[in-house]
Amino acid sequence: MRSGIRSSRRMVWLASAALMACAAAPTAQAQAQAAPAEQKVITPATRFYVDPHSKAAEQAKIDFRKGDRADALNMAKLAVQPQAEWFTEGTPAQVKREVRKLVHAAAVTRRVPVLVAYNVPGRDCSLYSGGGAASSAAYRQWIDAFADGIGSREAAVILEPDGLAALPKDCAGDIDPTGELTAHRMADLAYAVRTLKSEPNTAVYLDAGNSQWKSVGDITQRLLDAGLEQSDGFALNVSNYQPTDQTSRYGAWISKCAWYATKGPESARGHADWCASQYYSPAAPNDGTPGNSVSPTDPSTWHWTDTWFDQNTGGASTGELQRFVVDTSRNGLGAWSPPPGKYTGDPETWCNPPGRGMGPRPTGDTEAPLVDAYLYVKTIGESDGSCTRNTGGTIDPEYGIVDPAAGVWWPEQAHTLARNAVPGLEFHR
Repeated sequence: MRSGIRSSRRMVWLASAALMACAAAPTAQAQAQAAPAEQKVITPATRFYVDPHSKAAEQAKIDFRKGDRADALNMAKLAVQPQAEWFTEGTPAQVKREVRKLVHAAAVTRRVPVLVAYNVPGRDCSLYSGGGAASSAAYRQWIDAFADGIGSREAAVILEPDGLAALPKDCAGDIDPTGELTAHRMADLAYAVRTLKSEPNTAVYLDAGNSQWKSVGDITQRLLDAGLEQSDGFALNVSNYQPTDQTSRYGAWISKCAWYATKGPESARGHADWCASQYYSPAAPNDGTPGNSVSPTDPSTWHWTDTWFDQNTGGASTGELQRFVVDTSRNGLGAWSPPPGKYTGDPETWCNPPGRGMGPRPTGDTEAPLVDAYLYVKTIGESDGSCTRNTGGTIDPEYGIVDPAAGVWWPEQAHTLARNAVPGLEFHR
């Protein structure tokens, strides 16, 4: 009994020490003071901010009080990992206050916070994570306040997850027959990029979906229309599960496609739609023979896309290409594939897939030529929504329960993701 008490106390001490170290220990590698405007916000030496009051930290306390020492230790290891803070609602005054509070706390610890701006009108096609500002005017006021909250302090902003990959024109129900809503979305995102970049030490990454969604040319053109060239780059795999290596390859294609359509051959200017993609490459024979065309689910065929980019963008230098960040919060074991024949409809592989794990830990030292950082953007342990796998009921057959609503903390999922992390979680980063 006494041995168990000593063990529990030691675990709590270790967890508390690790959290306090992340919350308070200064490092010489990130600057608390405003950096020169030309200095990159994210570098290989960047250390990202850890919230000492995160949901994982609170769950560790709950598990410990319940006597679940293994669970408490699991959550304590998760709690010392830097994760993004999402801003999804509120008045301009409220968001300015909350953003300022976060960037101040990060500056005190000499770390860089990652913020997610997720409030664009009509977000998520009004589905699981629907919501957003009431109008473009309201959104722009909110973004103004968001930028004011950051001020001259360092911050990295992920701008509007799914905002480009799920434009109003893409939503079900023909909600944008004239294209007006889509035009407003593009203008709003471009405004957000300009406004946030007006602050001297803010890095802005436009969200670009994931490698199993929009074709390279399609998402590239959308990025360009939304102000990619005024931003720091784009973000991939937010809230998704695609493997890091495949995501990085897809991101490199987008970067090269943007160069091709803006700085490449004169005849190609404005033609991102000519770029090869994860779905099709003109460099492949495309003769119906297995392996002779590009399949988005078979990376062994992606060499055809690589070949096209080698042929058409080989003159681009790394310095001319757009950079990007990758959300690795849940991709350690890759995407989920249900057993063949289990579901007759859409199995919603993106929605609370079972048995997943966290991926590479947040760092600016990726050793990948165009990847600025691996980040934990999605809050690990928050539900994707009440998934049903299109079975017609309310129960998620993978769990036998009604899943929590989108954004609601789900301890069981948090524990699974942390236990299955690849690489495994430790107290130091």
